[in-house]
Amino acid sequence: MIGTTRLIAALALPLALSGCVTGADYSRKEAGFTSVANKTAIVTAKETVWIQNQNQARSAAAQVKSLLARTKPLDVETAVQIALLNNKGLQAAYADLGDSAADAWQSTMFINPTVSIGTTGIGTPELQAFKTIEGMITTNILALATKNRDMAIADTRFRQAQLTSAVKTLQVAADTRRAWIGAVASWETVGQLQRAQATADAASELAEKLGETGAMTKGAQAREHVFVAELAGETAKARLSARLAKEELTRLMGLWGSDLDYQVPNSLPPLPNSVVRRNTIEAEALRNRIDLQIAKLDLEATAKSYGLTEATRYVTDLEVLTGFETEREIEDDETKTRTTAQVELEFAIPIFDTGKARMRKSELAYMRAANLLAEKAVNVRSEARSAYEAYRSNYDIARHYRNSVVPLRTKVEEESLLTYNGMISNTFELLTDTRDKINSILLSVNAKRDFWLAEADLAPAIYGGGATKASAETEVAAASESSAGGGH
Repeated sequence: MIGTTRLIAALALPLALSGCVTGADYSRKEAGFTSVANKTAIVTAKETVWIQNQNQARSAAAQVKSLLARTKPLDVETAVQIALLNNKGLQAAYADLGDSAADAWQSTMFINPTVSIGTTGIGTPELQAFKTIEGMITTNILALATKNRDMAIADTRFRQAQLTSAVKTLQVAADTRRAWIGAVASWETVGQLQRAQATADAASELAEKLGETGAMTKGAQAREHVFVAELAGETAKARLSARLAKEELTRLMGLWGSDLDYQVPNSLPPLPNSVVRRNTIEAEALRNRIDLQIAKLDLEATAKSYGLTEATRYVTDLEVLTGFETEREIEDDETKTRTTAQVELEFAIPIFDTGKARMRKSELAYMRAANLLAEKAVNVRSEARSAYEAYRSNYDIARHYRNSVVPLRTKVEEESLLTYNGMISNTFELLTDTRDKINSILLSVNAKRDFWLAEADLAPAIYGGGATKASAETEVAAASESSAGGGH
């Protein structure tokens, strides 16, 4: 004989407290992902997908194969698009977003009331003559009273998870772009060394023939041969570095099996005619950096948690128990029934724990979040300035090698060859000039690579996603803790 009236009241109270908030926005399978896709598309101009079933997986795989088939050699924009479609770590980050959406959805649900039923007078007829049935419904009033705050905190954490997924997406795009640049630059180095070795091989054969005629001493021949041998070793080492660089690109794109036969160009694009001026890059970074927005949301969520702790400082658990007690007594074949309503209030008395420790912990958490936000703002400004300085300076350096150093080294080698052919200079001088020219060419390739890497770092400096893998993993872990608490 349970109090039906009380059951209706217990269910009506949470509805009155919560207003019209529902979990419809969080319950969708792709909750929050549209915002992530739109935000990252502005920066990358690429499509990203959240794969949650076999049809979506087959569609993404077919798209990847199509991109690989029609883009030979593989350009940087296609590599980035493949990574955004096929990187499994990125899919794991989107699963974290779904987990946060589930937490926010859970926060909109009401705590289930506890129903208890008891009876006495079971057994012998004498005991059944006096029979009592009790029904009780228990609900946590404090949890209902603070429900709106709990939902607000969960929603802030959900928005924070959206931005974290966006940062992960931008990081994968930036890492892939850098890996492509590194791989292509490595193969360009291999190409330069192979061309130098072809010339050195020809010189070595000529030295051997001259030695047979007695026109070149054995010492001069040995210098030619050892130069060829050293160059072969450098070429093999460069080829190994190029293969490893390509494997890094392969990992970021999530390729395996038959997809591994893709090709990258033999050289990086030439330097642009001019650089982009970003005189307001600091302001752009402060306005657009997603990791800075994450820090702001963390401070907001911490502030809301602090308010919740303050509201529940003294009373941490408040339960109302309401029900009916019905007694039935049989006397002289006459049944008498009496029903009595019962209301109980249960709470913890704050005698020993007054909540000061919890308040202090919340204060320190807020101070920590505020200082981390201030530090992030300072770092964002500095990173933006550093990125533009590296971009501008590396352009000047690369252009200097292209326009001045390499042409001069080429001229020196040509003149040295002329004097050597005229028997004015010796073999050692010619080899020295050749080595210097090779070194200058390699330095020019490296300078061009550094410029394109600096150019790739501009967008992460403005929008986020440029952290190294180690620091990115640290940031993700901190956010989780905060939420819980060319023929190649």
